[in-house]
Amino acid sequence: MLALENISVTWDDFTLTADLAVEAGETVAVIGPSGAGKSTLLAAIAGFLPLVSGRITWEGRDLSPLSPGDRPISILFQDQNLFPHLTIAENIGLGLNPALRLTAGDRARVEQALERTGLAGLGHRRPGQLSGGQQSRAALARVLLRARPLFLLDEPFSALGPALKAEMLDLVAEIAAETGATVLMVSHDPGDARRIAARTILVEGGRAHPPEPTGRLLDHPPESLRAYLGN
Repeated sequence: MLALENISVTWDDFTLTADLAVEAGETVAVIGPSGAGKSTLLAAIAGFLPLVSGRITWEGRDLSPLSPGDRPISILFQDQNLFPHLTIAENIGLGLNPALRLTAGDRARVEQALERTGLAGLGHRRPGQLSGGQQSRAALARVLLRARPLFLLDEPFSALGPALKAEMLDLVAEIAAETGATVLMVSHDPGDARRIAARTILVEGGRAHPPEPTGRLLDHPPESLRAYLGN
């Protein structure tokens, strides 16, 4: 279980609080008005922002003393964070060894990840030679190889068209089901939440609320969310 125990985190002059839990293996959406603190929430979990108070635990272990790289977390941002001077296979291999000192077994795992994400035969190309959807798949392949139990997505597919975005969301759901990963996904699109998340965290008014059933929240949104969604 991922537990945020009465946490408070500050970014510039903005403060976000949360007291909630996400079950292991669950996929939860994070939604709310622009500037409400959705990305701040993920940054706190990932360790990029220090807590003012409270603690964040994973399976009972306090994550606060751990640096971002030592936390059991993979995070995928909107820009995919692919290095343009490296091949796709090398970008994916970073998930196994940041120095790219890969064994024959490691390289075989990279090839398997390429195949699993629909990129077989494209490992020699560089990011600029791939479409947006293929770049998203490459970023997912690296996450797959990292095999961390917590997977945070900060709107990585927002620039994709509807059909391609739906395809990527389905791939995330498949990978999460296969690996048992716990997923938190920030999105501005309620359709994303309905597609893969049984529960959703509403972030508004400086607070991340405990997750509740996605359908119920979006069918009967509070006033702040209703104004944002335009309902």
